[in-house]
Amino acid sequence: MAVARTERLIVPDVLRGVAIVAMLIAHANPLLPQLPMAVRFLVGNVNDLASPLFALVMGMSAQLVWNTSRRVSTTLLQQALRGILLIALGLWMLAWGSWVVIVLPALGVLLIVGAPLLLLGSRALAVVLGIVVLVGAPLNELARGQVAQILSSNIVVQQLADWTVLGHSYRLTNLLPFFLLGALLLRSGLRRDRTMWIMLAVAPFAYAVRPVLEKGLHQPAFVSGSYPDTLHDVGLVFVAYAAIVLLAGLPRRGPVVDGAFAPLRVWGQLALSLYLLHVWIVSLWARSIGWPAANMPLAWASVVLAPLAVAWLWWRFVGTGPVEWLMGAVSGRPKPLIVRRRVVTARTTG
Repeated sequence: MAVARTERLIVPDVLRGVAIVAMLIAHANPLLPQLPMAVRFLVGNVNDLASPLFALVMGMSAQLVWNTSRRVSTTLLQQALRGILLIALGLWMLAWGSWVVIVLPALGVLLIVGAPLLLLGSRALAVVLGIVVLVGAPLNELARGQVAQILSSNIVVQQLADWTVLGHSYRLTNLLPFFLLGALLLRSGLRRDRTMWIMLAVAPFAYAVRPVLEKGLHQPAFVSGSYPDTLHDVGLVFVAYAAIVLLAGLPRRGPVVDGAFAPLRVWGQLALSLYLLHVWIVSLWARSIGWPAANMPLAWASVVLAPLAVAWLWWRFVGTGPVEWLMGAVSGRPKPLIVRRRVVTARTTG
């Protein structure tokens, strides 16, 4: 595939591209309120995939940073600064007035907490991953039981509780396992191995737990952050990961796969800038029309297709995304804003 001269890997960029496209589609859903049930079901799954897939790729990226790190203290500081900037950007975006639940503060906390854990060896990290999975749902439930007490606390406590255990859509307890898994997968090489095949085999069973309990056994709907809800996310993420690894590892991917990968890689590299542009456009619609009662396809295109086109043009004619450039500058890992592109063949795996 023709890309810029870079040591970037295909799989993380494509997965991040899938995640950001999924997020854009999910956020634009209020602009198409009258959709067939089958389409609404599909969009719901797209929405559920986005944030855990982002967390998975963040773990891969954080592990890549450690792989090239020369000083532990410097890398920890850089990652902490990146996390703080994500939180600051998220808080700024909250004031824009969109209907989007902003994910950046939760991702910032995730990076601050998760990056130091990657100093552990793979076995120890796998143990920590298992512990977080086991305690996550009970911890979320415990926090919900103390919600009145938390809401009566100061604003700092409220925000930390929201980002870690109480968030309606995003919380550290449920994103951290995917972050740690992403790091472990990067260490294993992001290739077609036994782990990938196990993930692919587990995915449909994990995904089926929630609908079987809710529809088949008529259990009450499970809240976000519960075990069945987490297994639902596991199924979606495992399928996405396995599919991309399988396609990326083909000896001859062909024009169809390369044609799909090319824009996804671009959008993955500019995901933060793309996200901010998208939410800003959503906020314009939210302030002007609120929640529409009828489908607005042109508005939908303006918050999904237009940002994707702008991101592609920026990458083609400028280079590094403005938010990605800012993140690098603030954290001491600067990137050139303007990139001259030379055509080479990118690596597939690590």
